Amino acid sequence: MELFASAVREGSFSAAGRRAGLSPAAVSRQIAALEAGLNVQLLNRTSRSLSLTDAGREYLLRLEPILQDIADAEAAAAALQATPRGTLRVHSRLMFGMRVVAPLIPAFQVRYPELRVELRLTEHAARLPEEEVDIDLRLSPSPDAALMQRRLLRCERLLVASPDYLARMPAVTLPRDLRSQRCLTYWQGPDDAVWRFLSQGVLEELTISAHFTTNNGEVLRSMALAGHGIALLDDYTVRADLAAQKLVRLLPGMQVSNTGFDLGIYAVFRQASMMPAKTRVFLDFLANAVRDN
Repeated sequence: MELFASAVREGSFSAAGRRAGLSPAAVSRQIAALEAGLNVQLLNRTSRSLSLTDAGREYLLRLEPILQDIADAEAAAAALQATPRGTLRVHSRLMFGMRVVAPLIPAFQVRYPELRVELRLTEHAARLPEEEVDIDLRLSPSPDAALMQRRLLRCERLLVASPDYLARMPAVTLPRDLRSQRCLTYWQGPDDAVWRFLSQGVLEELTISAHFTTNNGEVLRSMALAGHGIALLDDYTVRADLAAQKLVRLLPGMQVSNTGFDLGIYAVFRQASMMPAKTRVFLDFLANAVRDN
């Protein structure tokens, strides 16, 4: 269609071919194939000139606005790739979303004012692309090979309690000392929680009879701050509390987890031949922000 319109504008197959990087014969074959597909002759050809048939004139009249719409659509798509705009849908686990992502959104939108951000927080991984989420921030990598991922942050889990709680309870110097403590656990099912301790290559597992359990990390943090017991929380959620001495870290010489030890925050997103600009700039912004902290 573009070659046909170009040949009419330029007045010859040779000129249309030069603009498209094709030989005159190739242009002639393409236009002949177009005519065969339409089952109508569009051009009268002589050795010296081209002229439109009546059908060709009517076809060109309707075709040119369509070609312009296509050019406009391509330009708009290219602009979106170059300049972030539109709506960015981000899903995150509650604690990371509340403690890390949400405070960064105002500065991000000042930098990219044409982007509208939707931040959704749940305790479950988002289903991409069924939920129309651009980026899912998870605590572990995705096993789905059809998805792309990028680790934004390494983290670890810490045992923490308030100074008030520790002042009135026996000291904790070994994992087994936790059996006589009030432990606050993250609910992962009907069975008791299992906390895992790793020190100098030696792994120890301890079944925890929880004094309190919840499926919300922010509630665990609040209970620990209130002196209600010992909680196992990700480091980025309690960093400020530790610095302010509102919480104290226990067993600092050990790695502690209720899952594995290779922990981090992963951004999971759909594969694409070219990453949308809105996705790229948000991932870069978030990665820089959490690295600086």
